[in-house]
Amino acid sequence: MAEVAAPLTLATIEQAAERLDGVAHRTPVFTSRTLDERVGASVFLKAESFQRSGAFKFRGAYNAVASLTEGERQRGVVTNSSGNHAQALALAASLCGTTSVIVMPEDAPASKAAATEGYGGTIVRYDRYTQKRTDITEGIAAETGRIFIPPYDHPAVMAGQGTVATELHEQVSDLDALVVCVGGGGLLAGCATATAALRPDARIFGVEPEAGDDHRRSRQAGEIVTIDVPVTIADGQQTESPGMLTWPVTNPLVEDFPVVTDDEIRDTMRFLFERMKLVVEPSGATALAALLSGTIDLTGLRVGVTISGGNVDVDRFAELLS
Repeated sequence: MAEVAAPLTLATIEQAAERLDGVAHRTPVFTSRTLDERVGASVFLKAESFQRSGAFKFRGAYNAVASLTEGERQRGVVTNSSGNHAQALALAASLCGTTSVIVMPEDAPASKAAATEGYGGTIVRYDRYTQKRTDITEGIAAETGRIFIPPYDHPAVMAGQGTVATELHEQVSDLDALVVCVGGGGLLAGCATATAALRPDARIFGVEPEAGDDHRRSRQAGEIVTIDVPVTIADGQQTESPGMLTWPVTNPLVEDFPVVTDDEIRDTMRFLFERMKLVVEPSGATALAALLSGTIDLTGLRVGVTISGGNVDVDRFAELLS
């Protein structure tokens, strides 16, 4: 893995914002009177589904690749991902003039695999239930000299993801709470770090699918807990444990790690489509699902919520909501 010069701080997030300026989209914030009435709060949806490659992952991937030296970029990059980081890294590598190899599970959504290849990535498949993706990825890095850029456990990736929050705080003043979906914790680590610096009194929540509650269990155990690969429609949140780098950041800053069911995620996807005309993938709907289901009660507050991605093909979307 490439050397990274600084830990995760507001300063490194602001540096990431400078690298991303003019490259990443400044994504919109959506509101809905119906949504506010349903949850009893003023809700501001940060729609990363409108980001390049369709998800927040582009921010971290581009920041990481752009942070490499020229010599490191010439060696190429490699990662493992079920889809969104795969697409993001492939696109970032192409924009930075290098190549990418992506280790993807065999059951990754076909649309995400096609997009990854379309952005110039070379895909290596594996079975997520019998093989360890990190072992495969590190093996490729060792054999080829490529730089391993993980989906979340990397300071430059976390810093890039943190620009979601710095943008949101610029777009919406005086937020009382921030609700973020969490898989490995890169988005949550970056957003929590930025929010703690910019809005120290704001409450921060990291929402998981019920089947993939590794953060909740880790909080309860007082240490990182590893679970079996979760079976959930939220494919972007099928992580087995919090990141070794992300957990020390998120654990002290996050108030709670609530969970939502797959049915609650489906209901939220339907609400976003029918009432707000937003197409959101399951993992992208998880944070809002915690509010709509009543799992989190933030009555009367000004609440920022991440809509982390919209990469779902039409057949899968129809199947989930049918």
